[in-house]
Amino acid sequence: MSEEDWAAARSARARGDYETELRIYRRLAELGDARAQDNIGVIYERGLGVPKSFAEAVKWYRKAAEQGEANAQNNLGVMYETGHGVSRDPAEAVKWYRRAAEQGDAHAQHNLGNMYESGQGVAQDYVEAVAWFRKAAARGHPMAQANLGVMYEHGHGLTKDLVQAYMWLALSVAGFPASEAKNRGIATRNRDQLAATLSPPQIAEAQKLVRAWRPR
Repeated sequence: MSEEDWAAARSARARGDYETELRIYRRLAELGDARAQDNIGVIYERGLGVPKSFAEAVKWYRKAAEQGEANAQNNLGVMYETGHGVSRDPAEAVKWYRRAAEQGDAHAQHNLGNMYESGQGVAQDYVEAVAWFRKAAARGHPMAQANLGVMYEHGHGLTKDLVQAYMWLALSVAGFPASEAKNRGIATRNRDQLAATLSPPQIAEAQKLVRAWRPR
């Protein structure tokens, strides 16, 4: 898919011309373009200019996922986890999350961490959950940062460390976009409740770590 094609598709989306956007993606998808196939899946999952169809979304996500498109693999995992367009199958969700996570997809790394933390589709393993949350958190994924903070707070899968817990929760609060106000509010509450248990030197140390942190 050329940059001109992407620009045309983005322009169509921006002006609400989903018919044109879908036409561009479909033309390229039929030529085997995995990114276009994944985007068609998104259009059907969200019902953008077409009747919402989880089954159609799954069809296109699968085409792209089987070609190794990480974003589509994560999207397909979400469909299996939620049972949208397919029978709910946590183990199948884990399979697709893992494929995307191993390619470095931060959303999939976070989702795989969730599966290990909750024991869905895989044996519960806090150490493995922490490992995947950490990978996503290091890339700036705010929900993974929040979850990593909670793991540090409770000592799940690692040594309990309230300074690290505060640091990761503070980073997550700063990282959530306005569109995720609910999640940011939860992270803010968790950070502030934790702060009430810390000494001023501990908070100062955590804030120093926050200022020094950079995404990888």
